[in-house]
Amino acid sequence: MTFSTTDLCDTHPEAQVCDPVFLSAGGRGSFSGSIATLKVFEDNTLVREAVQTPGEGRVLVVDGGGSLRCGLFGGNLAVAAAQNGWAGVVINGCARDVDELDAQPIGIRALALHPRRSERGLHSGQAGIPVLFAGVLFREGEWLCADRDGVVVLPEAPGGT
Repeated sequence: MTFSTTDLCDTHPEAQVCDPVFLSAGGRGSFSGSIATLKVFEDNTLVREAVQTPGEGRVLVVDGGGSLRCGLFGGNLAVAAAQNGWAGVVINGCARDVDELDAQPIGIRALALHPRRSERGLHSGQAGIPVLFAGVLFREGEWLCADRDGVVVLPEAPGGT
């Protein structure tokens, strides 16, 4: 699907627009898809589990609590996400392995980059719940579009598709 977040905002006044807080990584500058959500904190166990399942063109939205102390998504997970058909990942937290991320055909938005990995088993998390960050409430099944201008969330895919 070809889209422009600026055009989407012009034609969809109900669109939620993320605060401009994300860095862009990954081999795709633009991506879109139905949202799948996770809520974690400094433990990427659920992120790893999610990207190892069929993505079916979805976007994984990870609320990492805004932590800037470790990376929740790195090169190995980017490979798994790309191989399993995820369109992209949006992280309220950090990513790592930026050169490896850029080599994969997925889009990635994160608050920052951090070389330290997360600690598996440190905290539990939740999947499939609404998460709130960057001024947007992300809900499973809603539609996320990201490009160089920003990240937009709509109740459904533009055009209802």
